Amino acid sequence: MIRKVKNSFLQLFIVKLIAFFAVVFLSDLVIGRLLKKYYFKQESGYYYQTTYAIDKTEADILIFGSSRAANLFNPEIFEKHFNMSCFNIGRDGHPLFYHYALLKANLKRHLPKIVILSFDAGNFSIKQEAYDRLSSLLPYYSYHPEIRPIVDLKGPNEKVKMLSAIYPYNSLLLPIIAGNSAFSKTKYATIKGYVPLKEIIKGPLKTLDYTIEKELDTIKVNTYRAFLKECRAANIKLYVVCPPYMINAIGVDYSITTAKKIAQEYNISFFDYSRDTSFINKPLLFADFRHLNEKGVELLANTVIVQINNSK
Repeated sequence: MIRKVKNSFLQLFIVKLIAFFAVVFLSDLVIGRLLKKYYFKQESGYYYQTTYAIDKTEADILIFGSSRAANLFNPEIFEKHFNMSCFNIGRDGHPLFYHYALLKANLKRHLPKIVILSFDAGNFSIKQEAYDRLSSLLPYYSYHPEIRPIVDLKGPNEKVKMLSAIYPYNSLLLPIIAGNSAFSKTKYATIKGYVPLKEIIKGPLKTLDYTIEKELDTIKVNTYRAFLKECRAANIKLYVVCPPYMINAIGVDYSITTAKKIAQEYNISFFDYSRDTSFINKPLLFADFRHLNEKGVELLANTVIVQINNSK
Protein backbone atom coordinates (compact mmCIF):
# COMPACT_ATOMS: atom_id res chain seq x y z
CA MET A 1 0.00 0.00 0.00
CA ILE A 2 2.81 2.39 0.99
CA ARG A 3 4.67 1.49 -2.21
CA LYS A 4 1.57 2.33 -4.31
CA VAL A 5 1.24 5.72 -2.59
CA LYS A 6 4.92 6.47 -3.22
CA ASN A 7 4.60 5.43 -6.87
CA SER A 8 1.49 7.60 -7.31
CA PHE A 9 3.27 10.55 -5.73
CA LEU A 10 6.30 10.04 -7.97
CA GLN A 11 4.14 9.75 -11.08
CA LEU A 12 2.24 12.93 -10.15
CA PHE A 13 5.53 14.74 -9.56
CA ILE A 14 6.87 13.67 -12.97
CA VAL A 15 3.65 14.73 -14.72
CA LYS A 16 3.77 18.15 -13.02
CA LEU A 17 7.45 18.52 -13.89
CA ILE A 18 6.79 17.70 -17.55
CA ALA A 19 3.82 20.10 -17.60
CA PHE A 20 5.99 22.83 -16.05
CA PHE A 21 8.72 22.46 -18.68
CA ALA A 22 6.08 22.31 -21.42
CA VAL A 23 4.62 25.63 -20.24
CA VAL A 24 8.09 27.19 -20.03
CA PHE A 25 8.99 25.92 -23.51
CA LEU A 26 5.74 27.13 -25.10
CA SER A 27 5.92 30.49 -23.32
CA ASP A 28 9.49 30.97 -24.48
CA LEU A 29 8.54 30.02 -28.04
CA VAL A 30 5.45 32.26 -28.25
CA ILE A 31 7.07 35.30 -26.61
CA GLY A 32 10.27 34.82 -28.62
CA ARG A 33 8.37 34.70 -31.91
CA LEU A 34 6.43 37.85 -31.03
CA LEU A 35 9.64 39.70 -30.16
CA LYS A 36 11.25 38.46 -33.38
CA LYS A 37 8.28 39.58 -35.48
CA TYR A 38 8.32 43.12 -34.13
CA TYR A 39 12.12 43.33 -34.02
CA PHE A 40 12.27 42.80 -37.78
CA LYS A 41 9.31 45.11 -38.38
CA GLN A 42 11.34 48.11 -37.20
CA GLU A 43 11.89 50.79 -39.83
CA SER A 44 14.23 53.08 -37.93
CA GLY A 45 16.73 53.13 -35.07
CA TYR A 46 20.01 51.38 -34.34
CA TYR A 47 18.60 47.86 -34.62
CA TYR A 48 16.94 48.54 -37.95
CA GLN A 49 20.28 49.95 -39.09
CA THR A 50 21.93 46.61 -38.33
CA THR A 51 19.19 44.66 -40.11
CA TYR A 52 19.52 46.87 -43.18
CA ALA A 53 23.31 46.52 -43.12
CA ILE A 54 23.15 42.72 -42.92
CA ASP A 55 20.19 41.86 -45.14
CA LYS A 56 19.38 44.72 -47.50
CA THR A 57 22.07 47.17 -48.53
CA GLU A 58 23.59 46.67 -51.97
CA ALA A 59 25.66 49.84 -51.97
CA ASP A 60 28.87 49.96 -54.01
CA ILE A 61 30.70 51.68 -51.15
CA LEU A 62 30.28 50.51 -47.54
CA ILE A 63 31.62 52.37 -44.51
CA PHE A 64 32.34 50.35 -41.35
CA GLY A 65 33.22 51.50 -37.85
CA SER A 66 32.01 52.80 -34.51
CA SER A 67 30.52 56.26 -33.87
CA ARG A 68 33.58 57.77 -35.57
CA ALA A 69 32.30 56.13 -38.73
CA ALA A 70 28.60 56.85 -38.18
CA ASN A 71 29.24 60.53 -37.41
CA LEU A 72 32.26 61.28 -39.60
CA PHE A 73 31.55 59.84 -43.07
CA ASN A 74 28.78 61.35 -45.18
CA PRO A 75 27.89 58.88 -47.99
CA GLU A 76 26.50 61.62 -50.21
CA ILE A 77 29.95 63.20 -50.60
CA PHE A 78 31.48 59.88 -51.70
CA GLU A 79 28.55 59.14 -54.00
CA LYS A 80 28.92 62.46 -55.75
CA HIS A 81 32.65 62.03 -56.35
CA PHE A 82 32.82 58.34 -57.29
CA ASN A 83 29.42 58.12 -58.96
CA MET A 84 28.64 55.03 -56.89
CA SER A 85 26.01 54.23 -54.28
CA CYS A 86 27.27 54.46 -50.71
CA PHE A 87 25.93 53.49 -47.28
CA ASN A 88 27.34 54.06 -43.80
CA ILE A 89 26.80 51.01 -41.59
CA GLY A 90 28.83 52.30 -38.65
CA ARG A 91 27.32 51.90 -35.19
CA ASP A 92 28.11 53.68 -31.92
CA GLY A 93 30.40 51.84 -29.54
CA HIS A 94 30.64 48.63 -31.54
CA PRO A 95 33.96 46.80 -31.88
CA LEU A 96 35.85 45.18 -34.73
CA PHE A 97 34.02 41.91 -34.12
CA TYR A 98 30.71 43.54 -35.07
CA HIS A 99 32.16 45.10 -38.23
CA TYR A 100 33.73 41.82 -39.31
CA ALA A 101 30.40 40.01 -38.84
CA LEU A 102 28.64 42.60 -41.02
CA LEU A 103 31.35 42.24 -43.65
CA LYS A 104 30.91 38.44 -43.66
CA ALA A 105 27.14 38.77 -44.02
CA ASN A 106 27.53 41.21 -46.89
CA LEU A 107 30.10 39.15 -48.76
CA LYS A 108 27.70 36.22 -48.72
CA ARG A 109 24.98 38.34 -50.35
CA HIS A 110 26.75 40.93 -52.50
CA LEU A 111 30.22 42.37 -53.17
CA PRO A 112 30.82 46.08 -52.58
CA LYS A 113 33.42 47.72 -54.79
CA ILE A 114 34.96 49.87 -52.06
CA VAL A 115 35.10 49.40 -48.27
CA ILE A 116 36.18 52.09 -45.83
CA LEU A 117 37.00 50.86 -42.32
CA SER A 118 37.19 53.60 -39.70
CA PHE A 119 39.85 52.67 -37.14
CA ASP A 120 40.06 54.16 -33.63
CA ALA A 121 42.83 54.57 -31.10
CA GLY A 122 42.56 51.75 -28.57
CA ASN A 123 40.72 49.41 -30.94
CA PHE A 124 43.00 46.52 -29.95
CA SER A 125 42.86 47.17 -26.20
CA ILE A 126 41.66 44.46 -23.82
CA LYS A 127 38.08 45.27 -22.81
CA GLN A 128 35.25 42.87 -21.95
CA GLU A 129 32.75 45.43 -23.25
CA ALA A 130 33.82 44.63 -26.83
CA TYR A 131 32.62 41.05 -26.37
CA ASP A 132 29.44 42.05 -24.55
CA ARG A 133 28.47 44.27 -27.49
CA LEU A 134 28.14 41.17 -29.69
CA SER A 135 24.65 40.78 -28.21
CA SER A 136 23.56 43.17 -30.97
CA LEU A 137 24.04 40.32 -33.43
CA LEU A 138 22.05 37.66 -31.57
CA PRO A 139 18.81 38.22 -33.56
CA TYR A 140 20.68 37.21 -36.74
CA TYR A 141 22.44 34.17 -35.28
CA SER A 142 19.93 31.52 -36.37
CA TYR A 143 19.80 32.40 -40.07
CA HIS A 144 23.30 33.75 -40.67
CA PRO A 145 25.66 30.81 -40.00
CA GLU A 146 28.61 32.82 -41.33
CA ILE A 147 28.51 35.13 -38.28
CA ARG A 148 28.03 32.46 -35.60
CA PRO A 149 31.75 31.89 -34.87
CA ILE A 150 32.08 35.64 -34.29
CA VAL A 151 29.03 35.90 -32.01
CA ASP A 152 30.24 32.84 -30.08
CA LEU A 153 33.16 34.97 -28.89
CA LYS A 154 30.65 36.62 -26.54
CA GLY A 155 30.91 33.66 -24.19
CA PRO A 156 31.34 29.88 -23.92
CA ASN A 157 27.62 29.12 -23.59
CA GLU A 158 26.12 31.06 -26.50
CA LYS A 159 25.10 27.91 -28.42
CA VAL A 160 23.14 26.69 -25.39
CA LYS A 161 21.58 30.07 -24.67
CA MET A 162 20.42 30.33 -28.27
CA LEU A 163 18.11 27.36 -27.67
CA SER A 164 15.82 29.95 -26.08
CA ALA A 165 13.65 31.93 -28.51
CA ILE A 166 13.59 34.87 -26.08
CA TYR A 167 17.35 35.10 -25.46
CA PRO A 168 18.29 36.94 -28.71
CA TYR A 169 15.87 39.74 -27.76
CA ASN A 170 16.64 39.82 -24.05
CA SER A 171 16.35 43.41 -22.73
CA LEU A 172 15.19 44.67 -26.16
CA LEU A 173 11.47 45.11 -25.38
CA LEU A 174 11.61 48.91 -25.03
CA PRO A 175 13.91 49.43 -28.07
CA ILE A 176 11.56 47.22 -30.14
CA ILE A 177 8.55 49.29 -29.09
CA ALA A 178 10.46 52.50 -29.86
CA GLY A 179 11.68 51.15 -33.21
CA ASN A 180 8.09 50.49 -34.29
CA SER A 181 6.91 53.99 -33.38
CA ALA A 182 6.65 57.09 -35.54
CA PHE A 183 8.73 58.97 -32.96
CA SER A 184 11.73 56.76 -33.71
CA LYS A 185 11.69 57.69 -37.40
CA THR A 186 12.19 61.33 -36.43
CA LYS A 187 14.67 60.81 -33.61
CA TYR A 188 16.92 58.38 -35.51
CA ALA A 189 16.76 59.97 -38.94
CA THR A 190 20.03 59.45 -40.82
CA ILE A 191 21.55 60.34 -44.17
CA LYS A 192 22.15 56.84 -45.57
CA GLY A 193 23.39 55.76 -42.16
CA TYR A 194 25.34 58.95 -41.46
CA VAL A 195 24.40 60.93 -38.34
CA PRO A 196 25.65 64.55 -38.60
CA LEU A 197 26.84 66.49 -35.55
CA LYS A 198 26.35 70.24 -35.51
CA GLU A 199 28.02 71.21 -32.22
CA ILE A 200 31.35 73.04 -31.87
CA ILE A 201 33.79 71.82 -29.22
CA LYS A 202 34.40 74.01 -26.17
CA GLY A 203 36.97 73.93 -23.40
CA PRO A 204 40.72 73.25 -23.24
CA LEU A 205 42.55 70.78 -25.45
CA LYS A 206 42.49 67.28 -23.94
CA THR A 207 45.86 65.58 -23.35
CA LEU A 208 46.25 61.81 -23.80
CA ASP A 209 49.45 59.90 -23.05
CA TYR A 210 50.13 57.01 -25.45
CA THR A 211 53.76 56.45 -24.44
CA ILE A 212 53.00 53.38 -22.32
CA GLU A 213 52.50 50.35 -24.57
CA LYS A 214 49.51 48.37 -23.36
CA GLU A 215 48.92 44.67 -23.97
CA LEU A 216 46.86 44.05 -27.09
CA ASP A 217 43.89 41.69 -27.43
CA THR A 218 45.18 39.11 -29.91
CA ILE A 219 41.64 38.05 -30.85
CA LYS A 220 40.89 41.62 -31.93
CA VAL A 221 44.17 41.82 -33.85
CA ASN A 222 43.38 38.54 -35.64
CA THR A 223 39.86 39.76 -36.42
CA TYR A 224 41.33 42.88 -38.01
CA ARG A 225 43.67 40.68 -40.07
CA ALA A 226 40.71 38.55 -41.15
CA PHE A 227 38.78 41.67 -42.20
CA LEU A 228 41.69 42.76 -44.41
CA LYS A 229 42.19 39.26 -45.86
CA GLU A 230 38.48 38.84 -46.69
CA CYS A 231 38.41 42.13 -48.60
CA ARG A 232 41.62 41.31 -50.45
CA ALA A 233 40.39 37.81 -51.38
CA ALA A 234 37.16 39.31 -52.74
CA ASN A 235 39.09 41.95 -54.77
CA ILE A 236 37.45 44.77 -52.83
CA LYS A 237 39.31 48.07 -52.62
CA LEU A 238 39.79 48.53 -48.87
CA TYR A 239 40.91 51.76 -47.21
CA VAL A 240 41.54 51.86 -43.47
CA VAL A 241 41.06 55.39 -42.14
CA CYS A 242 41.92 56.72 -38.69
CA PRO A 243 40.02 60.03 -38.41
CA PRO A 244 41.49 62.99 -36.50
CA TYR A 245 41.24 63.73 -32.78
CA MET A 246 41.07 67.13 -31.14
CA ILE A 247 43.70 66.21 -28.54
CA ASN A 248 47.23 66.87 -27.46
CA ALA A 249 48.69 63.38 -27.98
CA ILE A 250 51.87 62.32 -26.21
CA GLY A 251 53.34 59.48 -28.21
CA VAL A 252 51.41 57.34 -30.71
CA ASP A 253 48.62 54.91 -29.89
CA TYR A 254 49.90 51.31 -30.03
CA SER A 255 46.71 50.02 -31.68
CA ILE A 256 47.14 52.50 -34.54
CA THR A 257 50.81 51.65 -35.12
CA THR A 258 49.99 47.92 -35.06
CA ALA A 259 47.03 48.29 -37.44
CA LYS A 260 49.12 50.37 -39.83
CA LYS A 261 51.91 47.77 -39.86
CA ILE A 262 49.44 44.94 -40.59
CA ALA A 263 47.83 46.96 -43.41
CA GLN A 264 51.28 47.39 -44.97
CA GLU A 265 51.78 43.61 -44.87
CA TYR A 266 48.68 43.18 -47.04
CA ASN A 267 49.47 46.19 -49.24
CA ILE A 268 46.32 47.97 -48.07
CA SER A 269 46.13 51.75 -47.76
CA PHE A 270 46.05 53.10 -44.20
CA PHE A 271 45.23 56.81 -43.92
CA ASP A 272 46.18 58.09 -40.48
CA TYR A 273 44.78 61.53 -39.66
CA SER A 274 44.90 61.06 -35.88
CA ARG A 275 47.64 63.74 -35.58
CA ASP A 276 46.99 65.63 -38.82
CA THR A 277 47.70 69.35 -38.39
CA SER A 278 44.96 70.16 -40.90
CA PHE A 279 42.50 69.28 -38.10
CA ILE A 280 44.26 69.50 -34.73
CA ASN A 281 43.82 72.80 -32.87
CA LYS A 282 40.93 73.79 -35.15
CA PRO A 283 37.91 73.62 -32.83
CA LEU A 284 35.50 74.88 -35.50
CA LEU A 285 35.87 71.47 -37.18
CA PHE A 286 34.99 69.40 -34.10
CA ALA A 287 31.82 68.57 -32.16
CA ASP A 288 33.89 66.99 -29.36
CA PHE A 289 37.44 65.68 -29.01
CA ARG A 290 36.61 62.42 -30.87
CA HIS A 291 34.07 63.58 -33.46
CA LEU A 292 34.08 66.10 -36.28
CA ASN A 293 31.08 68.33 -36.94
CA GLU A 294 29.56 68.79 -40.41
CA LYS A 295 32.27 71.23 -41.49
CA GLY A 296 35.02 68.85 -40.39
CA VAL A 297 33.24 65.90 -42.02
CA GLU A 298 33.32 67.62 -45.40
CA LEU A 299 37.04 68.38 -45.06
CA LEU A 300 37.79 64.79 -44.01
CA ALA A 301 35.82 63.32 -46.92
CA ASN A 302 37.58 65.52 -49.45
CA THR A 303 40.98 64.65 -47.92
CA VAL A 304 40.21 60.91 -48.03
CA ILE A 305 38.97 61.15 -51.63
CA VAL A 306 42.21 62.85 -52.71
CA GLN A 307 44.29 60.12 -51.05
CA ILE A 308 42.17 57.35 -52.59
CA ASN A 309 42.69 58.88 -56.02
CA ASN A 310 46.43 59.23 -55.40
CA SER A 311 46.72 55.62 -54.24
CA LYS A 312 45.30 54.12 -57.46
